[in-house]
Amino acid sequence: MPLTSGKSRSSDRLQGWKAAVHEYVKQVNQSEIELDVEPLKRLVQDRDHLSRYGWKLDRLRERERQRCVWASRNETKAQLMRVHESTHEATVLLRLDQRRSLDQFGHGYVEERSEYERLWLQGDRGGEWEISRIEPMVLERRPRFGSYPGGTATYEEERGQRRSGFTEMRTRPFVNYDIVLPLAIRNTVHRYRRDRAVAYADTWWNKGNPEYEEFEVNCTNYVSQCLFAGGAPMNYTGRRESGWWYKGRDGGMEWWSYSWAVSNALQTLLATPRREGLRAALVDRPEQLELGDVILYDWNGDGRYQHSTIVTAFDADRMPLVNANTVPSRHRYWDYRDSYAWTEATRYSMFHIADEF
Repeated sequence: MPLTSGKSRSSDRLQGWKAAVHEYVKQVNQSEIELDVEPLKRLVQDRDHLSRYGWKLDRLRERERQRCVWASRNETKAQLMRVHESTHEATVLLRLDQRRSLDQFGHGYVEERSEYERLWLQGDRGGEWEISRIEPMVLERRPRFGSYPGGTATYEEERGQRRSGFTEMRTRPFVNYDIVLPLAIRNTVHRYRRDRAVAYADTWWNKGNPEYEEFEVNCTNYVSQCLFAGGAPMNYTGRRESGWWYKGRDGGMEWWSYSWAVSNALQTLLATPRREGLRAALVDRPEQLELGDVILYDWNGDGRYQHSTIVTAFDADRMPLVNANTVPSRHRYWDYRDSYAWTEATRYSMFHIADEF
């Protein structure tokens, strides 16, 4: 069931917990406009979440003040993904789709993102409902695989499920033509087509390309697909702990390298100097990045990278705007201070992808 702030059906036409959820979406939208948690306080009884959300809005307000950015429009839509209900209780998995129209020195752009929250609602005998608890699903902080120390140890895999709502399917192996073409007719130089990488990123930021496996934590798989669409050559080794490659799933077997699908492994790969294949240079400042470059995020500052994004645009100050897929985001400001995953200890690895391979 879709819910939209300020549009479509009115809360007067809804009853019970659905009316409360509709009002919640409306007040979230108002909070995003005001960058203040106050509109939610009447409806939400979860003080821990109000504090958590308020801190996130404080960071966003301060960042937009420093950037001289203001939101000319904000729209929040919501989708009920899963519901469990009884007479006086309901639990709802909600997807919130945010679309913000921003202006910076007369330069306008649109930022989009989708986030998931689980809501617990309670009703009384008079038919009044309130939200007793909210749990944001911080998917950027959920690595599917374990650490990859120095590229020498293998992963301890968490054999998780595919993203909920997707049917079981056998993906077709994606052909890397450098594997099958005779050596004599292979191209010796690959140019990185940044425009193609960005076009792919903008096409698939909020959905999965059915030609590829889709993971519950999909951010690095998505970024690798973007790099490959831009012409980065796979380095097929047949070993999951080395190279950068993808061949799909066949007969229940997974055929891709850890560096293709795991943020920490991709960071290790890009940080390791090499003369051929996918190569990158670590840069110090976001202003040094170009379209199609990559940013990886270590939320706890402990050397374990958990999230990957790709640069798809720039703001008026030429600061990167990025796309991601686990928490679908398009043209999001690069530092992720508006994410529940962000902490004061967050560190970034910013990589300029080589122009030729």
